[in-house]
Amino acid sequence: MTDQEYQNHAEAALRAIELACDRINDTTDADIDNQRSGGMVTLTFANRSQIVVNLQKPLHEVWMAARAGGFHYKFDGQHWQDTKGAGELFAHLSREASAQAGLALDFTA
Repeated sequence: MTDQEYQNHAEAALRAIELACDRINDTTDADIDNQRSGGMVTLTFANRSQIVVNLQKPLHEVWMAARAGGFHYKFDGQHWQDTKGAGELFAHLSREASAQAGLALDFTA
């Protein structure tokens, strides 16, 4: 994958996360504050816990830090897959955000 292809897919993922937060805030009581700073999105929940998703441009990866730990994702041509086999970024983000918010939340690409 070229640097430009990585950038396009990675930016689309961050935009999808931001849009999912807006949708979740409009349709649930989750009240997720999402802040974008360059290649990083920080999700802050009502209990003040956070999930940070950021771009790792030199590695062509997207990283997520949550209460459960840190996770690295590479684009497989269709999805961002965990480099250690823990699954797809948006499914994993949904599980982690649900755990931290105490509500069933759905993040989709």
